[in-house]
Amino acid sequence: MKTGIRVGGPASGGRDEFEAMLIFAQEAEKLGVDQAWSAEAWGMDAISPLAFLAARTERMQLGTGIMQVCARTAASTAMTALSMQTVTGGRFLLGLGNSGPQVVEGLHGESFARPLTRMRETIEVIRKASRGEKLTLAGECVVLPRPGGEGKALRLAHEPTSVPIYLATLTPRALEMTGALADGWLGTSFTPDAAEAHLAHLRKGAASAGRTLDDLRLSVDVMVGIGDDPAPLIEKQKPMLAFQLSAMGSPTTNFYNDAYARSGFEGPCEEVRRLWLGGDRAAAIRAVPDEMVRATTMIGDESYLRGRIALYRDCGIQELTLHPMGNGPRERLDTLGAAVELVRDVCG
Repeated sequence: MKTGIRVGGPASGGRDEFEAMLIFAQEAEKLGVDQAWSAEAWGMDAISPLAFLAARTERMQLGTGIMQVCARTAASTAMTALSMQTVTGGRFLLGLGNSGPQVVEGLHGESFARPLTRMRETIEVIRKASRGEKLTLAGECVVLPRPGGEGKALRLAHEPTSVPIYLATLTPRALEMTGALADGWLGTSFTPDAAEAHLAHLRKGAASAGRTLDDLRLSVDVMVGIGDDPAPLIEKQKPMLAFQLSAMGSPTTNFYNDAYARSGFEGPCEEVRRLWLGGDRAAAIRAVPDEMVRATTMIGDESYLRGRIALYRDCGIQELTLHPMGNGPRERLDTLGAAVELVRDVCG
């Protein structure tokens, strides 16, 4: 099993944040971490920090987790992916996601309509570019070249090269598309205790394309806290989980909430969102049950973490992106190092 970290995110963008990210990623590579995934929200873009890390790391794979499909044309995404394969010496992983209507329509001014069609057609353009073909497509969302004008189909000035494509998907239909088309899956809102809430749809999609789940790399995020008394660490996670269930989407569209509900937490998901959207955020945080935090994180002593890692392994997860808890960078690195060692011990 490979291990990873995440860089960037909504709060990124400042120079201090960037310097801290660089140091943390370099230290993580020394600890044996295999991957760094860049988050793209409304802070740093997904590519800039990875391009910088490519010059400051030697072995670590560098992936976008995720590039927002709506933020770039399909051809621009393909150009960027192929450029990053050159810059990183073949260490680049292209993670794509549709984001949600608030970001797509509010930040980028694009319509969120037909997200699966847009994703499917973008993948087709990237694959054509990777094979060295001319970029032509008569799609519903992507049409190349633009009809009625003076443009003509072009081939990118890159050598044909493979670019692994991971999709960050949550809804059943999107998971099925991932199983059918992608090289890997970037999973969030995932618990190994109810893995089939996601994996069943990935498996169905894979079968529709004559594939199996073994044809995908399954990569999921997990918060990690190590200690003999997990209660304080569990409490620290409740505000973040309440925010995800309630604010990471619109009042009517929240893919994270829906995914957690499918995993057996429908009641808490509904109650937390009701309280949050009603203005009582403190009550919403209190309404997050301990068992929901436990199911979606790895928080406890080393023996407990070994058991959780084994659950991820046994349900087929091949890559764990670890979010280490701690007061400051040193404690977070200590937690990360301990977690990496536990993954090695459990998974070999």
